[in-house]
Amino acid sequence: MLLDCHTHTHNSPDADNKSVADLCRRAVEMGLDTLAVTDHCEANRFYSMEYYNAVPQPDNEYDTYDFRDYFLKSMAENTEAKELFKGKLNVVCGIELGQANRDLKAADEILADKSLDFIIGSMHEIPNHLDFAFLDYSKENIPLLLDEYFNEIYKLCQWGKFDVLGHLTYTFRYIEGEYGFKADMSPYNEIIAESFRLIAQKGKGIEINTSGLRQKYKKTFPTLEYVKLFRDLGGEIISVGSDSHTP
Repeated sequence: MLLDCHTHTHNSPDADNKSVADLCRRAVEMGLDTLAVTDHCEANRFYSMEYYNAVPQPDNEYDTYDFRDYFLKSMAENTEAKELFKGKLNVVCGIELGQANRDLKAADEILADKSLDFIIGSMHEIPNHLDFAFLDYSKENIPLLLDEYFNEIYKLCQWGKFDVLGHLTYTFRYIEGEYGFKADMSPYNEIIAESFRLIAQKGKGIEINTSGLRQKYKKTFPTLEYVKLFRDLGGEIISVGSDSHTP
């Protein structure tokens, strides 16, 4: 069976302007059996900027709020595509839920939607920082940044209301891949292991995100040593996703 468990459409603000149907047609052309459409929904940006008493971030190209609008459009399009491609492609109505632990009210509203089949729990930013894509890592304290990142991951896993943990070590796309900095992972191995134990006990899984292979990083998120660690700690569920933002 050929499948992709992590993809994006025009219902993600950082993706190409292609519809769910466009993505599904491309999946059929490529011979996929199953496609999970998992557009972004950032829980800590689910409502308006005013709701969060936030101020604009001019350095953040995707300083987006009101993800509720994207979410509702995504659910409607995904549901329509399931019918449109029935018999040709198994369309999974999914979501990439960012920073759920930062706004539990929004997360609960999202999870209450009966259209959802599959939830990736991800971390794209930490408190008082831009999205990882827009940080200037030459000005960051990398060990401190990673310490905060993995602590937020642990909190997300404590919450645990997702199906798979998305692209663990995603920050290395920029730290190592874009900036060429080498970071020692050993100080974070214990909290990673604790996070894995939590989700394994909850019957949840982790994602092997292959997007790093086509980027300068040239590795998966996480690397296979951490996939093995998850298995060694009792984890049984693994998903594989391209994290494609264009068909």
